[in-house]
Parts: sequence; C-alpha cells; structure tokens
Amino acid sequence: MAVYTDISDEDLARLLAGFGLSEPLAFKGIAEGIQNSNFLLETAEGRFILTVYERDVRAEELPYFLGLLTWLADQGFPSARPVAGKDGGYLQSIDGKPVALVEFLPGLSVRRPTVAHCREAGVGLAWLHQAGLGYGERRANDLGQASWAGLFAGHAADAEALKPGLAATIEADLAHLAAHWPGDLPGGVIHADFFPDNVFFREGRFAAAIDFYFACDDALAYDLAICLNAWCFESDGSFNVTAAAAMIAGYESRRPLSPAERAALPILAHGAAMRFFLTRLADWGATPAGALVRPKDPMEYERKLAVHRAGLVVVA
Repeated sequence: MAVYTDISDEDLARLLAGFGLSEPLAFKGIAEGIQNSNFLLETAEGRFILTVYERDVRAEELPYFLGLLTWLADQGFPSARPVAGKDGGYLQSIDGKPVALVEFLPGLSVRRPTVAHCREAGVGLAWLHQAGLGYGERRANDLGQASWAGLFAGHAADAEALKPGLAATIEADLAHLAAHWPGDLPGGVIHADFFPDNVFFREGRFAAAIDFYFACDDALAYDLAICLNAWCFESDGSFNVTAAAAMIAGYESRRPLSPAERAALPILAHGAAMRFFLTRLADWGATPAGALVRPKDPMEYERKLAVHRAGLVVVA
C-alpha cells in the first residue's frame, strides 16, 4: 500500500471490543489499494475486512459510503455490509484516522477479463444501478465533467514531460467534452470505479462489487462508459468491440438503455477516459517516496483517449 498504518495488538483489541467482536484468530495486511490500509480479519464471528482511511476519502463523507453499502446489501445486492459498533455507528478510530469493518465477500477478481466476464460485469453494474434506486442520501460527483479543467490546471508541464504536445491535445479534448457533454440522461447512484479489480466472480458469474469510495450521483450510462474503458481495451491499446457489445448486452439484460443513453456512450467513454487520465496525471508525481505501490501510469489512459479521438470506439 502507498500509505500504511501499523495496528498493534493493543489497538486491534480495542477496535474489536468497539465492534463487539471476540479476539482475532487471524489478522494480516492486504497488499492492494493505494488510498487506504486494508486488513483481512478472522474472528469466531466470521471473516471481515478492516479498513483504515488514510487519504482522499473525506471523513465527513464516510457515512454516505457506509450507508450506501448497507442499503445495497439490504436490497440483496452483493456488497460488503458494514459492521455496526456497540455505539450503533460504523466508525472507530486509530491514530486519529477513521476505521470501518465490513463483512468479507467471497470471490476473485480477474486480471484478464474475457468476453464472458465483460457480459457478467455488465449484468452486475445494472444490478447495482437498480439496487441503488431509492437510496436517500446524495453525493455530487466531484470528479465529474465540470471538474476536469480544474484538475488539469497546473499540470500542463507534467503532460508535456510525458509526451511533447500533449498539453495542447488535452486542452482541445477538454473543450470538445465541455461543448458536447450530455446533461439530461437518467441518473442515480453510480460506482464510478467499477474496474476489474473491484469486481468479484465465482464460477464465471458476477459475485460482488467492492470499493465504493468514489460512488456518487451521476448519469447511469457514464458508469457503463467507465466500464467500457476499463474492461474492453486490449493490451495493445485496441478497443475490443466484441467485449463491449457483450458488456452492453449484459447490462441491458437487467436495465435497457434509452436511445439517448446509447447515443451518448461514445462521448461518455471519451470523458471517462479523460477523468482517469487527469487523476493519474495528478498522482504521477505526488506519491511519496518509499510507497509500496507505484502510481498508475497516466499514459495508459492517454492511449485510450487517442482511440476515442479517432472515433474508433463502436458501441452499436
């Protein structure tokens, strides 16, 4: 993990007492995740994931995320249900940092999704969108289209260092997206980070989704566009039309897209690529020395942006 909080035996005993759990049978760090420190915990009551929130997630927003997980689980969607403490709340603390405990979800993520995985991921995303209907809390997408020009401000030199001329290309992209971004599509709760490492499968079927800490309210089709970028590009940078068609078909098996949503998918996917390029660009030089996880390469998403610019993403 890029940031890590050590938990002593005494701290762990205090945390477990606060959650009303017995002594640990097993406890170990999980070497994944850049934002937070995660631990696998096993007690007589079951298996859990303990998370120490290190950065980027604002403490005042945690009730939204944990409430959403509870709501989704109550609707039957396979998300990790938070464990309430003896005080009825979901949060404890260590070294001044918030700590939450959620139930462990079985399943495995896949490194190289097949077309069949893409279809199942589409099914799972639509299920999530349906389950999110009626959630009473709201959170604006602070990484949505209106934020992108501000995200790029101050990073033109970083873009140029990656590729000469890239800053002007990104500026042109931003102007195009601002001029053509759709504003009247069906909206609701979106995951906003439904990448392969946040989706679990069992026996080839969608089993669960994790890591909801970018969840917010936005256009539902934008969430699908994020997935098209994350799941349907090959290692050589080409867009896999077959995988994309499977993902959309899986999605529509639970929630049919409107004609306006389907027509908007290319511009939404272009924008989704911009969002991840910009946040990766900002992180590229900001990860502290000694971090155990390297920041993700923004050029992966610049290559996807190039495909979108060329109009090579086909979603019919």
